Amino acid sequence: MPPCSIAVLGEALVDEFHDGPVAGGAPFNVARSLATLGVPAVFISRIAADDDNGRLVLDSARRYELADQGLQRDETRATGRVSVHERPGGGHSFEIHADAAWDHLDLEPARAALAGAQAEILYFGSLVQRHPVSRAAIRALAKSFTGLRFLDLNLRPGTDNPQFAAESLMLADWVKVNDEELARLAHWFGAAGVEPAQVASLMDRFALQRVVLTCGADGWRFYGPGGVLLAQGPGEPQPHVVDTVGAGDSFTALLLAGLALDRDLPATLVLANRYASFICGVRGPLPAHPQALTPWRDALQALPPSS
Repeated sequence: MPPCSIAVLGEALVDEFHDGPVAGGAPFNVARSLATLGVPAVFISRIAADDDNGRLVLDSARRYELADQGLQRDETRATGRVSVHERPGGGHSFEIHADAAWDHLDLEPARAALAGAQAEILYFGSLVQRHPVSRAAIRALAKSFTGLRFLDLNLRPGTDNPQFAAESLMLADWVKVNDEELARLAHWFGAAGVEPAQVASLMDRFALQRVVLTCGADGWRFYGPGGVLLAQGPGEPQPHVVDTVGAGDSFTALLLAGLALDRDLPATLVLANRYASFICGVRGPLPAHPQALTPWRDALQALPPSS
């Protein structure tokens, strides 16, 4: 049975490290991983019509065999940029520069690209909604989508407030958050108690089907309605951390790939956690050479089917 197609909506940009630029953006990271893992993906975003960063994004898409038919070109605005401020031990903070091409997603070409993909899963985040133009486009696409809607909340400055979170959560079926984001959501929406009770409260409030919680070195947990813990796993050590940029995106990508391929979900989550640890050992959100992901594609294909 062939894998179902996944539509990925959001920002494409360049992460500026101290030692040079790397193509990035959470949705672009997810889409490139999906393509290399053998899952058909359409990536819907917007870059400059002609600048160096846009060419870097296009080159990376091609190297990872990600089709660019959903990438819009902007004649007046630059491709997005993020200054990455690194900390000892692999941590980082982001300075996301304003008014980029991806803030001005054109709805009708995006709608056409989504229709052409015949996707069964839609991935979207919150950062791409920081500007009213892209916010309206993303929400229109998500509202009309009839398949599984997967939200990677990924709170960042400009969209890290209760209103944005609530409006995004109301459009989602599944959501992935990290432990810090869960704590903020629980505070914002009065979800009291211990973690399962917080998750249950949020799931009930926003009619969510599943919550995927990542906790860094403390592993991951997977919840169903009522805060029922369906699966969990420990952290995966990475003895040679380079940086943690894109680790959460890689977890999400492999989880989505497992869903598209109808693989056993707990086994997929275990592999996703290992993949995220692997990404922490490379510079940026993906390895420089796509061939490095071949073992992960093989491991994913070897997982048992869902029961």
